Amino acid sequence: MSVKFTKDHEWVKVEGDEATVGITAYAAEQLGDVVFVELPEVGASFGQGDEMAVVESVKAASEVYAPVSGEVTAVNGDLEGEPQKVNESPDGAGWFVKLKLSDKSQLDALMDEAAYKAHIS
Repeated sequence: MSVKFTKDHEWVKVEGDEATVGITAYAAEQLGDVVFVELPEVGASFGQGDEMAVVESVKAASEVYAPVSGEVTAVNGDLEGEPQKVNESPDGAGWFVKLKLSDKSQLDALMDEAAYKAHIS
C-alpha cells in the first residue's frame, strides 16, 4: 500500500484500484478543532483536483480536493457525529472517502512522504 500527498494537504492510500482519501495531520493542525465535515454522496464521480468535500473548524472552512479521479464507493459516516476524528486520527479513523480509481497514472504526479515533508517545512 502506497501513500501519496497533494500540495493541498490531502493524502491518498491506494490498495488495488481503491483509494482512501483524507487530510494530513499538518492540515488538521492548521485548521484547529474540526466541527463539521460535508462528504459527497456514494456514487459521485470526481476528476483530479475537483472539490470533493468540505471540512469546517472553529477557525475556517476548507475544501478537500480529489487527489485522483474516481467514483466514491464509501464515505466515512462516523465523521457526521464525530468530526473530531479528523483531528484525533487524520491518517486513520478520520479518513473522508474511498474512491474507485479511474486513472492510476495520476498517482505519479503526487508527492511521496519525504517530498510532502519538505513541502510543509
